Amino acid sequence: MLSLTGLTGTIIPVLRHIAMVVVAVLLAWLSDWLCRRLLVPLVMKLTAKTEFDWDDQLFNRKVLVSACHIVPAVMATRTVVCFINAFQGYESEGRRSNMQQYARSFSSVVKIILMFVAGIVVIAIILNKNPLTLFAGLGALSAVLLLVFQDTITGLVAGIHLTSNDMLRKGDWITVEKAGVNGNVEDMTLTTVKVRNFDNTIVTISPKTLINDSFQNWKGMQESDGRRVRRCVSYDVHSVRIIDDAMRQHLIDKGFFKESELEGREVNLTLFRRYMERYITGRDDVNEQMTYFVTEDEAGPNGIPVEFYFFLKQKKWEDYEHHMSDIMDIIYATSNEFGLSVHQYFPSKK
Repeated sequence: MLSLTGLTGTIIPVLRHIAMVVVAVLLAWLSDWLCRRLLVPLVMKLTAKTEFDWDDQLFNRKVLVSACHIVPAVMATRTVVCFINAFQGYESEGRRSNMQQYARSFSSVVKIILMFVAGIVVIAIILNKNPLTLFAGLGALSAVLLLVFQDTITGLVAGIHLTSNDMLRKGDWITVEKAGVNGNVEDMTLTTVKVRNFDNTIVTISPKTLINDSFQNWKGMQESDGRRVRRCVSYDVHSVRIIDDAMRQHLIDKGFFKESELEGREVNLTLFRRYMERYITGRDDVNEQMTYFVTEDEAGPNGIPVEFYFFLKQKKWEDYEHHMSDIMDIIYATSNEFGLSVHQYFPSKK
């Protein structure tokens, strides 16, 4: 066709190659356009009619549009990566299951390997070399590759360790004092663990940090039957005494004890501890099936510490704080009824 136009010489091969490239691009664009207009809506309608959710997630519009690029043979790696991303997005709300975390970690590794292999293949095509020859030559660069991907490799090992031992999942509340972390895990990747603190700041730490250092996971508390309360109140030593007849009658009139329960020599602090145990376990918001006690520690410069130990049924942070504060308010107010003085220290002003 070019010869019929009257062209001769070396210009014909050049124009022929240019024409072939243009035609190839046009055919690739046309096939891609037809697939996006015909196949994508058809597949999305089919997945929408099924009762399952996983097919809507894995075969979403982004994956299907990227799959259309396979028809003109435009880098099929992109489609596989999009499919892996869609597979990672298919997970339960809130906390991520153990198997889902495994799949997410290994999917990230597969993407890295896939893109690495695709890059080698592209370079081999450009250099007109066998890809296997390039892969064989990478053996000498293994030390350099290990150095480049050091964080990825250590992150993968640490992530597998966290997942295999079920130490951490998405949605867990964790505390890492050294890193200033106190919040919920929002995401876990090969190299980072993203945590949203309760002040809405975002902190990212490496899985290696969690493995090498200690961290506190509150998952056990959230899955248990109660959340622990452990508070101490110090009382003035001089306010501890054996009750007299007036105090005995006062406690009976207030309904703290019956007359038969106050026979003999009784100490006000002993009676107070006994009453508070009965009061705490009688509340509806306290789980009396779990450990509870009111006991005193060794006296010191700050008085006699009395420890209140029990478990609340309310585990949500706001509810937990409110119910605990209500109980502590009762403790402070009742102390005076038993003739006890809460120890207070006021530093002298210079």
